[in-house]
Amino acid sequence: MKKWIVVVIILLLTSGCSLHQNDSRFIAAEVIRVVDGDTINVQINGEKETVRLLLIDTPETVHPTKPVQPFGPEASSFVKELLNGANVQLEMDIGERDKYGRLLAYVYIDDKMVNEMLLEKGLARLAYVFEPNTKYVDDFSTIQKQAQQQGIGIWSIENYATDQGFAENEIQVNRTDETVKATEGCTIKGNINYKGEKIYHTEESSSYKVTKPEEMFCSEAEAISAGYRAVKR
Repeated sequence: MKKWIVVVIILLLTSGCSLHQNDSRFIAAEVIRVVDGDTINVQINGEKETVRLLLIDTPETVHPTKPVQPFGPEASSFVKELLNGANVQLEMDIGERDKYGRLLAYVYIDDKMVNEMLLEKGLARLAYVFEPNTKYVDDFSTIQKQAQQQGIGIWSIENYATDQGFAENEIQVNRTDETVKATEGCTIKGNINYKGEKIYHTEESSSYKVTKPEEMFCSEAEAISAGYRAVKR
């Protein structure tokens, strides 16, 4: 009997068939277009549908009223390379559609969940946690914490990803000419994140270009004296 079980497993692995293929909880679909990091267009039994990936949010790239946000293009490119023209499996939760009529789903390719992959790479944040669509919220939270600890992707910019969204635009709007005192030759940016922490960024910092300064400093010693600490990444 054990030999037959081993043979069946080997046949499944070598046949290229998805383990979800015969599972009634999953819907087979073909990706016809990737809109951005968290939204795709698919075809199901000849019908076109827009799918919103459940429980995650990636930075904007195609929003009609918002600029392209940091790590939005990276998230979009990752999903395009992974899913364009691919056959996928959609796992639905309890609520099937959002208020815009989009299908809400966990998307799988080769038995890997795309929602999780985006969180792992720091290209998405856990978001829109509303009952009853909370099946994987604990797993997603654990994955996000790991990305935060590694300081990768959106988490490499300390004042950027928040529980309310991506705060970069809000910080830019709130700063005034009086709070940004740029001095010729002084390039170190001092920024106060959403937690109220004072952080300074040198030109070598990975998040330097997208950081909006409240103050500018001529040396790290000057920034430290003003109560700022160095960015972790």
